[in-house]
This record gives sequence, structure tokens and C-alpha cells, in this order.
Amino acid sequence: MSERRFDLSVVIPFIIFTGIWGSTWIVIRDQLGAVPAHWSITYRFIIAAAAMAVVAMVKGESLRLGRQGLIAAAILGVLQFVINFNAVYLAEHHVTSGLVATVFALLLIPNSLLGWAFLGQKPSARFAWGSLLAVTGILLLFVHELREHPSQSGAILLGIALTLCGMLGASAANIFQAREKVRRFPLFTLLAWAMGFGALMDGAIALIFAGPPVIEARFGYWLGLVYLAIFASALAFSLYLPVVRKIGPAKAAYSSALVPIIAMGFSTWIEDYRWTLLTVAGASLAIGGMLVALTRSRSTVAAPDAA
Repeated sequence: MSERRFDLSVVIPFIIFTGIWGSTWIVIRDQLGAVPAHWSITYRFIIAAAAMAVVAMVKGESLRLGRQGLIAAAILGVLQFVINFNAVYLAEHHVTSGLVATVFALLLIPNSLLGWAFLGQKPSARFAWGSLLAVTGILLLFVHELREHPSQSGAILLGIALTLCGMLGASAANIFQAREKVRRFPLFTLLAWAMGFGALMDGAIALIFAGPPVIEARFGYWLGLVYLAIFASALAFSLYLPVVRKIGPAKAAYSSALVPIIAMGFSTWIEDYRWTLLTVAGASLAIGGMLVALTRSRSTVAAPDAA
């Protein structure tokens, strides 16, 4: 693209959902207490599904999807609201929220590779070099965690593995909903049903692995839950997925380069995350590599090629 151009229908939602998701990691950390993670996720998406249904109706969409639409919603629900979120919540039992956010930022790699395989959106050589830098940075952060907590190496590796599992679920969901056969369904209705199916499946998982529902009376828990359900789920996903459909999953993952900066800031402030030369180098390589991977000399995420 010869001239720099900004599409406000991309830029404004991008700023909002990136800012929200940068803060959610530390809020999730606060949810990990008396209430098992599986139940917290279930409560979150019960509320989020109801809120998204309201959004759909305000947008003038019918809540009726038909058989094929419900199947698509169920698949999206499993990938995004079951696999992704259960893995991420459990990962935060083992490693800091900032590190989980930084590892999750590698979402751009499977997004781009799966987008190439299923959507024909071929990544560039610049993407390959940027991704290599990002992975190198993440590896340095792993080394730091293992050095700082040698007795907890098993838990740290498990946390990282869970984060990668959640990342792959989210990436598969992004690619799935961007396919032409799925894009024909009304987005907000699709999301409402996907969150509803996700909540049902999350509840079943919670019953199996955590037992009967657990309720926490603490005001801060419910305040965080409402924030995660309304703002980080209903609002953020209703902004994010239209951007994915407009500019493609690879370019939309540009937000993953910015989210860790916000998340690591919260982690430093609240979780007393310790910075060293190794972690500064790792975070710089990870974020810098992501920026290299998803930018071109004369374009920005707000000025994408038609997708």
C-alpha cells in the first residue's frame, strides 16, 4: 500500500479490546481462590452469553440460527470458551499472569500459519524472522522463571504447556469463525450461542473435576467476574471478531504485541514480578519480534490489504 491510511472502524475497536485484554490477566489471577477455576469460567460465560444476546437483539439480529448455525456456534464455543479459557485459568495457578500473557502473545504464529493453510493468507519472510525473534524472547523468559524458581520447574513447565494449549484453542477459533461458511451467520447471535454452549460445557467440566458449584461472597470476586463477563467477553469479543473478519486473523493478532506490555505492568505492580537483564531482553525480543512479524514498511494494522 503506497499511502498510510487509517480505518477508524478498525482502529477504535482495536484500541478498546487491546486495552481491556491487557488488564484481564491480573483480574483472572484474583479469581483463583475459593472458587475453582472451572466454576469461575462457567459463571463468567453464563453472564457473558446473556449480555451478548442483548447485544445481538440491540443490533437487530434474530437469536435464531438454525441447525448449521448452532453446530458452528458449538464448535466455536468448544475452541474459544472451553479449551482456551480453561487452559489459561489453570495456567495462572502455576506462573505469573504477565508471563501467561506474554506466552499467549505468540498467538500470532498459529493465527498466521492456520490462516495460510485454511484462508490462503500467506505470511511473508518478514513474518518468519519476526516470529523467530519473538520465540527467542519467550524462551529467555522461560529460562528466567526456571532460574528464579528451580524447585518449581515442573509447575512452571505445566503452566507454559497449558498456556500454549489455550493459545492453540483460541487460534483455531479465530480461523474457524473467519471461514466463509461461518461468516454468513450473524456474528453477535453466533457469539451469544457460542458463549452459551461454552458455559454449558464449562459447567459439565466443573461438575466432573471440581464437584458442586462453589459461591464466594467476596465483593471483589463478583466485581472482577462482572468485568470479565461484560467487558472482557461480551464487549471485547464483539469488537475483536469483526476486526478479524475485516483484516484477517494474522493482522488482528497485532494486539498480542501490545497486550503483554499492559499485563507485565500489572504483574510488576501487583504480583511483584522481578525484572532482570534477562527478562528485559526476553520481553523486548518477544514484543519487538511480534511487531516485526506483523508490520510492513508502508502499512499498519489499521491499513490492511483487503481480506
